[in-house]
Amino acid sequence: MEPIIVIGGGLAGCEAAWQIARRGGEVLLFEMKPQVYSSAHRSPFLAELVCSNSLKSESPENASGVLKEELVRLDSLILKVARETRVPAGESLAVDREIFSRRITRTLEGLEGVKIIREEIQIIPEDRITIIATGPLTSERLSGEIQKLTGSQHLFFYDAISPIITAESTNFGKTFKGSRYGKGGDDYLNCPMDREEYYRFVEALGQAEKIPVKDYEKRYLFEGCLPVEELASRGRDTLAFGPLRPVGLIDPKMKRQPFAVVQLRQENEFATLFNLVGFQTRLKQGEQGRVFRMVPGLEKAEFVRWGSVHRNTFVDSPRIMMPSLQLKKRPDLYFSGQITGVEGYMESTAMGLLAGINAFLRRMGKDPVIPPPTTAIGALVNHIIYSPALPFQPMNINFGLLPPLLERIRGRKKRMLFTKRALGDLEEWKKRSQIY
Repeated sequence: MEPIIVIGGGLAGCEAAWQIARRGGEVLLFEMKPQVYSSAHRSPFLAELVCSNSLKSESPENASGVLKEELVRLDSLILKVARETRVPAGESLAVDREIFSRRITRTLEGLEGVKIIREEIQIIPEDRITIIATGPLTSERLSGEIQKLTGSQHLFFYDAISPIITAESTNFGKTFKGSRYGKGGDDYLNCPMDREEYYRFVEALGQAEKIPVKDYEKRYLFEGCLPVEELASRGRDTLAFGPLRPVGLIDPKMKRQPFAVVQLRQENEFATLFNLVGFQTRLKQGEQGRVFRMVPGLEKAEFVRWGSVHRNTFVDSPRIMMPSLQLKKRPDLYFSGQITGVEGYMESTAMGLLAGINAFLRRMGKDPVIPPPTTAIGALVNHIIYSPALPFQPMNINFGLLPPLLERIRGRKKRMLFTKRALGDLEEWKKRSQIY
């Protein structure tokens, strides 16, 4: 029996390989690193995290928390290792990137049934069960092959990543620890700004030199991850009501809420690096240093990674794919991860998990399984397959993707009912599909 081919060693590809192998299947996992690197990747290890080290909230009142709980119940390798390598981040799950990637790599290298091949795939295999999990940074050559195969134009958007600074270069005398409303304790480092400091900063953002972006590309910016300067251009107070909002934070020195706050999140296990939360950017590197050092406490910040812009690629899933994540015109070919049109680390992992299960079921001559849309994973599938939006655009998990509740309630009770229904329906689906 021929092994299932998985192209791409990111979160989705690794999760797909794990799901296949744990069921007794065989996998050939192709990863082009270290022979070829994308514009954003630097590490030779599998499952490299690029945009952020945060995997978002674990709270059951949050849709991202529900998705994580579903992944736990479906034996996700990615989530298991993430929890083993976590660093403090309040209610969020954040990891030490290097330790996380090393452990994923080591696990799959030692897993029976998985063979990792370090080379770039430029031509899609024919007459073989194959999962394409090349992510939003699919190489130009393979992207061209996918475009030929699907017969449709790829869509794309530009996504920016935040800078990382060293802890030792931060002036802690001007900062204070704390999370908004005290949720999560003192896991964030806050740089408070008064009114004058904030408006000077916004003005500098507007005047800073940026990496050119063509006009037609701007409409593809992902609203959930806009560059900080793009937000600032929408109004002087936009940042103060967005990533720099000070609500729920009291500066212990001033005994009051600051006008605005720049938050730093621990980036690694040893707390030697910090990520500027919400500071995705396309400013030129020199301008990043000049403008971001205007933030109180960051006057002498040492940047170990600059923010940058990279091209994200995804397919027109509603028109070319089935709910099982199979290509309509070629059912032995599966897409998984962010290339399907989901956005986010855990969302990508979920699509890898489902693609891996269904590819294995096809290998065994069985019908595919699809989680109900009342679950977080099923809601993501429902979005990428049945989205009426033209053009189709990526989406993070949120309760708005799930079917509405019958009860007319709001707030925490409503969110918890979404959670209860999702997890209950997931368990019923597991029993009915007999995949666990």
